[in-house]
Amino acid sequence: MKANYRARVVAALLLITMGAGSVLALRKVESVRGREATLEEVLYLPSGKTLKRISLGYSGLLADIYWTRAVQYFGAKHHQHATRYDLLYPLLDITTDLDPHMIPVYQTGSIFLCQKVPEGAGQPEKAVILLHKGIRENPEYWRLYFTLGFVHYMDLKDYKAAKDDFETGSNIPGALPWMKIMAARMAEHDDIETAITLWRAVYEITKEDSVRDSALKHIVSLQADALIEELERRIQTYREKTGSLPGRWSDMIHAGLLREVPNDPTGSHFKLMPDGTVDVQDATQFPFLGEVRTNKN
Repeated sequence: MKANYRARVVAALLLITMGAGSVLALRKVESVRGREATLEEVLYLPSGKTLKRISLGYSGLLADIYWTRAVQYFGAKHHQHATRYDLLYPLLDITTDLDPHMIPVYQTGSIFLCQKVPEGAGQPEKAVILLHKGIRENPEYWRLYFTLGFVHYMDLKDYKAAKDDFETGSNIPGALPWMKIMAARMAEHDDIETAITLWRAVYEITKEDSVRDSALKHIVSLQADALIEELERRIQTYREKTGSLPGRWSDMIHAGLLREVPNDPTGSHFKLMPDGTVDVQDATQFPFLGEVRTNKN
């Protein structure tokens, strides 16, 4: 009887201790949830694995809190046009320690990480680490391979790795056929159509408004870029034929090189510049204009 009594006492003490730890952890998280936390405050909190051990079944709730905090943190930094996102990866890492099967954290969080400053954290290497973690925990989820291939192609310019990602993901049951198509297109380095296709897929996959907005901006910028590239090629053809640059779009139309004054994806006329280059009327509508051609150079 005494042995049983002692066992019950020890168990009760352990339960109380763990419960107290859980409450303290939750209170600490809540204390920084509604305001801007410093990096030191977040790192002072227990790691995700430690939090999970003492959460007494509340790890899912803690994961939701940390994911909400990560989104709020990213949104605030993005709004400020910040150049540093020091808290972002630690928040995402702790979230996925608490709930390794929280797929949106891997997908959306990696896009937050990989995009160039100030649109994102400018940390594609950390995005790759996060996605590899997601794939280890969720090997049957082929869309994580798509996102990994996207980061390798768009941000790291590692076309072989991107090809491998798309190919591996395409072999997972349920993967859409265009995964194999994307694997085949990886040889077309910095191809505008490939980039547009990838951003369209990002738009369709994610539900996070800021990522969808960024995807749309990339798409229209790339579409404008493709049109400008073609227009400038025709301007050079005009120059070769006439020995001079066109002064207005009507010169190009009369030469049979255009049917009408060309419009950008928003419906506004492109501007024909004196040096033979082409520009848009409102550059703010196309924040990523010229990105592909810059990468090529």
